[in-house]
Amino acid sequence: MAQTTPAPIALKIDRAEGVWLYDEKGNAYLDLIAGISVSSLGHQNEQVVNAIKTQVDKHMHVMVYGEVIHDTPVAFSKSITDLLPDSLNNVYFVNSGSEAIDAAMKLAKRITGRTSFVAQHNAYHGSGQGPLSLMDDAYFTQRYRPLLNDVRYIDQNDCSAVDELPVEGVAAVIVELVQAERGARKADLLYLQKLRQYCDATCSLLIFDEIQTGVFRTGPFVAFQDYGIVPDILALGKAIGGGMPLACIVSNSKLMRSFSDRPILGHITTFGGHPVCCAAGLANLDYISKHIDSFDIEHKEALFRQYLQHDNIREISGKGLLLACHIDNRIDIIEFNKNLLKEGVFTDWFLFNQNAIRIAPPLVIENDQIQWVCSKILQVLDRYHF
Repeated sequence: MAQTTPAPIALKIDRAEGVWLYDEKGNAYLDLIAGISVSSLGHQNEQVVNAIKTQVDKHMHVMVYGEVIHDTPVAFSKSITDLLPDSLNNVYFVNSGSEAIDAAMKLAKRITGRTSFVAQHNAYHGSGQGPLSLMDDAYFTQRYRPLLNDVRYIDQNDCSAVDELPVEGVAAVIVELVQAERGARKADLLYLQKLRQYCDATCSLLIFDEIQTGVFRTGPFVAFQDYGIVPDILALGKAIGGGMPLACIVSNSKLMRSFSDRPILGHITTFGGHPVCCAAGLANLDYISKHIDSFDIEHKEALFRQYLQHDNIREISGKGLLLACHIDNRIDIIEFNKNLLKEGVFTDWFLFNQNAIRIAPPLVIENDQIQWVCSKILQVLDRYHF
């Protein structure tokens, strides 16, 4: 198999259950990142597994997106839109978050007739050439140019930068509610309000990338519900598939209809809305919706903040169970994570922050498990003296 780094973690996983991963020797590792915010119910949730088996017994792939009707994707679309404001009433399923952002960009260009975008510094929206164009970090983009060149970048929470945006030509502004790869940095309310006002005044579209924050990871179903600001297009991915590869954009049916005419097949995907993936996603969303109060995301966030107190910890940032533990910059983050792995903790770092560990466990993590994993983090931090 092709590799994405010169030195992958190379941990061989034999099985997984709940919040635990098990290697071929039976060693257990607490999954502190849930496959990068994917496995919200942990691993092998019975309701999700049974839904997959039931759908497989009926049928799998039949025809490319949109040409035939499957009950499961239709039901799943309704479950998603039922949790959103009335203006977000139409779902287009794709296979990954990167594809969702690409589809959102195409829809914005189609609706507005414009080609320019506004994105944030240190944003990550995926690795396709469209989403990659929204990344300003030359280290990750320079080998793949030319990319889309009509992109303007602003800093998260810089309200003055919003005031300086052009009044013409912008198709859409694309933002993350929590900049995950920057180290779980939250957007401010005033900043998002100004972006909404800017898009309304210029007839640009506001796109919220909630691929990591969606499906109750920060508390509500989607993070924008804590701000009271509604986007024109919403991108969901990762946890939306219940562990299966699935993503989507959600918009207004009048806007989404433009994909079907002049030209027809304005956006198309072979496997988007795959019935097995949608069965998993539907069961996942149904289970979480019914049990979300018992998960008590806010309390679990507070526990991580309470337990992670150490001289080598600089701060805890983020929201809900999308957090970053920022440690002393003299500690090598790769070495630190390897040491955690030896203690039975599986975690990761961030693309644009080399001094923080990712804390995005399954939502079903229990309070005593939080205490245990935090004690392991502190135990490894105790080895560093400056």
